[in-house]
Amino acid sequence: MPEFLQATIEVLLGIALLFGGGELFVQGSIALAVIFGIPQLVIGLTVVSLGTSAPELFVSLNSVLQGSDALALSNVVGSNIFNVMVVLGSSALVLPLRVESRLVRRDVPLMIAVSAAVWGMASAGRVTWQAGLALLLGLIINTIWEIRTAREQPDDSESAEPEIEDNAAEGGWHLAVLRLIAGIAVLTVGSKVLVSGATSAATLLGVSEAVIGLTIVSAGTSMPELITSLVAALRGRTDLAIGNVVGSCLLNLMLVLGGTALVTGSQGLNVSPDLIHDDLPVMLLTSLACLPIFWTRGRISRLEGGLLLSLYVLYIVDNVLPRTNLSSWSDEFRLVMLCLVLPVVMITIITQAVVYWRTSR
Repeated sequence: MPEFLQATIEVLLGIALLFGGGELFVQGSIALAVIFGIPQLVIGLTVVSLGTSAPELFVSLNSVLQGSDALALSNVVGSNIFNVMVVLGSSALVLPLRVESRLVRRDVPLMIAVSAAVWGMASAGRVTWQAGLALLLGLIINTIWEIRTAREQPDDSESAEPEIEDNAAEGGWHLAVLRLIAGIAVLTVGSKVLVSGATSAATLLGVSEAVIGLTIVSAGTSMPELITSLVAALRGRTDLAIGNVVGSCLLNLMLVLGGTALVTGSQGLNVSPDLIHDDLPVMLLTSLACLPIFWTRGRISRLEGGLLLSLYVLYIVDNVLPRTNLSSWSDEFRLVMLCLVLPVVMITIITQAVVYWRTSR
């Protein structure tokens, strides 16, 4: 079997295993939470969110353990970019997203702040274990605050969380534990297969592991978020569609990146110059792209969703173009992006906001 075909099969198999393992992990965790009488809102804010971010966590941890720091960090950065541009954009195309949830109004500014903080931490070329510990402590504080404030004002918070089925605890705690263990096992195997395939593909294609992590791996590990948000949008639950994206981005930065940096110990997590100068700023800009949620009083139109998807396509082209026979055009492409595309996007978003404000008045 050709080596590239084998690497492709490993990547696809790894993504499939991650998806199945994440589903088993979520089912087992929810069943245990229901059995122990944990409120639905708390389950949604913790267990379900953790389940959708489990693929990113396992892939990044396995990458670090196998010495692929670039793949570990690029997976986090690429997943956040994919979540906002593709998951949010696709959901808005299905149904214009309108959300009044306190959770999202509070979590979007937090996501922007944490994205900026991570860029600052990584700017020195290394994410230290101290930075990882700070991110994990921030996650714990945020989760406690989230649960306490959500209980104080449950009316709009509960609509932003997944509904837990009444029969979630069927089979007792034995079956729940079995699902949980099976999910963790499948996630572990799937992450190893995906990292192995991605590393092999990067070597055969002659591109860096960071590029593979920013594109193929990040898209594969974000499939649970994409499917969850699309289904939520089809059912008219736009609060859940947006909340899933924002919550996943926060967990990727604070849990996945924080945990990965902590595992590296004293040596820290190495950050490539390309990630510092190109991709981390893009991640911060995609976080800022969520601001129309405020500008239009909690509404993302189909036009804005289409813009997000189009920008992701341009982002992928920008990453791939320098590594093709058309690499001489990469500088011209970036110049067009900066001088034409970016101003058009900003004017469109501002116009949408002004039109909405006038209509609402």
